[in-house]
Amino acid sequence: MNIYDFDNTIYDGDSTADFYFFCLKRHKKIIALFPSLLFSFIKFYIFKIGTKTQFKEKMYRFLNFCNTEKDVFDFWSVNKTKIKGFYLNQHRDDDIIISASPEFLIKPICKELGIKYVIASKVNSKTGKYSGINCHGEEKVRRLNECLGNVQIEKFYSDSISDAPLANLAKEAYVVNKNKIYEWNFNK
Repeated sequence: MNIYDFDNTIYDGDSTADFYFFCLKRHKKIIALFPSLLFSFIKFYIFKIGTKTQFKEKMYRFLNFCNTEKDVFDFWSVNKTKIKGFYLNQHRDDDIIISASPEFLIKPICKELGIKYVIASKVNSKTGKYSGINCHGEEKVRRLNECLGNVQIEKFYSDSISDAPLANLAKEAYVVNKNKIYEWNFNK
């Protein structure tokens, strides 16, 4: 069983950011939220106040202006070409995607790709509110164990050192940097 992160791993870019800008082009009223988004960004990333989940809930308020189901469908119609070739060439039926991105956003493309197991942040697609916390770092391991039990991870792929908890559980772990794949260096 192989496990993959999604953004910047099998998807070329950050799907949430891409979706935000996709929706901003369609729903101009989203721009009205920019001052509060900037304030939340500064509060969390500069002054380290609050949690990542709280910051993301503020960001996801843009969903109030969207027809999310249609927007997600249309987004993937345009952006499915950003799924990286290395993944398409090695896809297996038992692959697992574990991502901090919202489940409502990545589950449709994963289904289209034949990926049955998707573990992601549970975000209400209309309000942007989380059920639980952001699926990141140690939370990915907790959620994997909760959803599938104690699985044997053959290979793990991610672009981020924050995924070290999952990498540590894999027989083989790899860092994805754009279109290059390197063995995970645990000495860093």
